[in-house]
Amino acid sequence: MHVCFVSRRFFPAISGMSIYAINLLRQLVAGGHDVTMVSQYYGDPVRALVYGGGPPPPVPGVQVIGLEAVGEQDGGDFERDIDAIVATIVREHAVRAFDVLHAQYGYPTGWAAMIAAARLGLPCVVSIQGGDGHWVGSCCETHRLAMVRVLDHAGALLIGGASFAGEVHDRLGTARDRFTIVPGAVDTGHFTPAIDQGDARDGPVRLFYHGRVDRRKGVLDFLHALPRVTGDWRATISGIGPDVEPARALAATLGLDDRVAFTGYADYDAVPALYRAHDVFVSPTYAEGFSNTILEAMASGLAVLSCHAVGVVDCLRDGDNGLLTEPGDVPAQAAALSRLIAEPDLRRRLATTALAECRRVYSWDAVGRQIMVIYADLHGRPQPAFDTVLPLAPCRFRLEPHLL
Repeated sequence: MHVCFVSRRFFPAISGMSIYAINLLRQLVAGGHDVTMVSQYYGDPVRALVYGGGPPPPVPGVQVIGLEAVGEQDGGDFERDIDAIVATIVREHAVRAFDVLHAQYGYPTGWAAMIAAARLGLPCVVSIQGGDGHWVGSCCETHRLAMVRVLDHAGALLIGGASFAGEVHDRLGTARDRFTIVPGAVDTGHFTPAIDQGDARDGPVRLFYHGRVDRRKGVLDFLHALPRVTGDWRATISGIGPDVEPARALAATLGLDDRVAFTGYADYDAVPALYRAHDVFVSPTYAEGFSNTILEAMASGLAVLSCHAVGVVDCLRDGDNGLLTEPGDVPAQAAALSRLIAEPDLRRRLATTALAECRRVYSWDAVGRQIMVIYADLHGRPQPAFDTVLPLAPCRFRLEPHLL
């Protein structure tokens, strides 16, 4: 089967979804599929410095086509980029026909893939990601209608967990039975535990935040909690994002400069060593589609502190394979971190349980097989017709397109 996978937000510094895309492509190739990826990326060096950017990297066995998101960078003109995605898919189909289109994100890539699929008579799969459910459609009528039509008309809708499906149902009215639950996955050969775990290591307990440095991920809450954390600890904040500078300023204001290190962008191949150099992973996020960084931390043998949040509660259970507080509850986060620092046996138990579950449930072999079965079920069933005309309404994301 010739699969066209349509993605966005490369290079991987911008989103765990970029890493997800690469791993899925590898699984499809291993499964005998012919694969083409069409992916957006930021080319503006100033934006890329803060939000990540750069063309998608080569993937062995995959034809990779990068499309710079020139419209998104130029005043949030998503419509121009959608036209470019559609034209690229149609052009490549004429050279070597596709059997199925699979888009990552409902908008703009899912919308573009559905338009192309309807034009070409192909089936279309759309993976709904975090922003799709949390805020796309709450911004303007243009994007609300686009999301509703994607949710109503895509041949198959994949979503990371039941909690996220519930949020999308509650906010946009999508019937729950429209969704197929396909959880996140992690390369458990790439992410492995350190040999010397937990209390076998001398010195302070090392706390680790890795990912997009964005207040919506709770990074500022983490910093606010740290002055209240008791015991001997040090913290690392790894990654880039829109709130790097506010986070640095807050750390200085709170007098944390000598205990908190900001390490910036980390290449994917260097990330496993970063996890292994720490003891506790901290992800005080407000909402996820499905958290790839939490899975990476679980696979790396770290105890995890996160929140009772959409996309988190599908993989973490408080007191069993992690500790959970309410999003934004800084005192509770400080108390939970203090407990993890004071109780090495708790850290070890949580980490051991999480590691075993990660290896059993969230392997790429299992998730890849599930997605390939969906492709086979849809084969030969073309995308139903739908209204492709959208009203052009003012939208706050046109001023801050990276937030969409």
